[in-house]
Amino acid sequence: MRTTDLTQAAQVAAPESPAAAAERLALVAADLAPRAERERRLSGELVAELATAGLFRLCVPARVGGLEAPPTTLIDCVQALARGDGAAGWCVAIGATSGLLLGYLPEAAALELFTTPESVLGGVFAPRGHAVPTGDAFRVNGRWPFASGCQHCDWLMGGCLVPERPGEIRTLAGGSPDVRLMLAPAHEVQIHDTWHVSGLRGTGSNDIEFTELLIPEARSASVFSDPPVQTGPLYLFPLFGLLALAIAGVSLGIARGALDEFVQLAETKTPTGGRRRLAERSTVGAEVARAEAGVRAADALLREAAHRAWDTALDRGEVPVDERLALRLSASHATETAADVVQTAYRLAGASAIYESSPLQRRFRDANVATQHMLVAPATWELSGRLLLGLETDITQL
Repeated sequence: MRTTDLTQAAQVAAPESPAAAAERLALVAADLAPRAERERRLSGELVAELATAGLFRLCVPARVGGLEAPPTTLIDCVQALARGDGAAGWCVAIGATSGLLLGYLPEAAALELFTTPESVLGGVFAPRGHAVPTGDAFRVNGRWPFASGCQHCDWLMGGCLVPERPGEIRTLAGGSPDVRLMLAPAHEVQIHDTWHVSGLRGTGSNDIEFTELLIPEARSASVFSDPPVQTGPLYLFPLFGLLALAIAGVSLGIARGALDEFVQLAETKTPTGGRRRLAERSTVGAEVARAEAGVRAADALLREAAHRAWDTALDRGEVPVDERLALRLSASHATETAADVVQTAYRLAGASAIYESSPLQRRFRDANVATQHMLVAPATWELSGRLLLGLETDITQL
């Protein structure tokens, strides 16, 4: 066999990388986006392909059957998917980062949860539930909004406050409440149909409710006070920093998709009363160039912060506060920049963008919903600003 034949055979035999799978499935997600909008959830077919490609297990420990991929791979994947459809990128961002919790559980319990490579975890970190210790288990009640992708999950988690004694909540050293995450089989969880929203409709981010569920202690963990069981660098990485990177990656993917769609429109559209196509207008060209520069710069800053934090985790076994701050700064900046870029594309498109047939109106809504996530919302600048000014600051959420 010739060398070229051997090379081609090796390429055929090589497994598909997560990033390559995301690029391929982004095209599928784009085709299915109108359906996801109507049904307010991802299609079962797309979810099955995403799961088979391993995109929901990017952050699951390798010892449990996951990919334990570095943060930049997570960014690559969710950004590529969101370029096709923001909802697909968002659901993978939430599902993948939820898998990080398996690094904190006893390995036997994690294996019971992650029974197949297609298993999907989801849920909400916010402490909207209460978990009362009962022997070697917790009795859990609570209701959580924004449970993205809950309808296609095998396991769902909710953040809970745990009483030390009646009337006293377990707290951390700094006085903040300790949040314990509880995992329950999806069939035991009630899903409330609440996801009637402006953007990211296809994420199916309904409310979930636990009612008197008995959760074994081995299926719970605090990412604040429990040390991770797994020792890889991914489990030294700040969980909220990783989730913020993922949300920012989705936002940049939405912006990239909006620019793609605007460029395609500009090549053919001649505005009413005009003689030149949009693409031939110098003012349009200047704004597109600025938007392109904004996306590239935000993406570069995000990846630089992720790379540096990852290298530090590898070298020092921790990610210090200054690099955690850099993660959050870059994520908030990328999400805000992406929304501005999408608004530019939407505005330049004119009245064409207001029709449901235009993907730009969906991009506009999706990008502005992404800015409201608690880890990249405007309030995150306040936390970062306090640190930059040298003020005493609770860094629990950093």
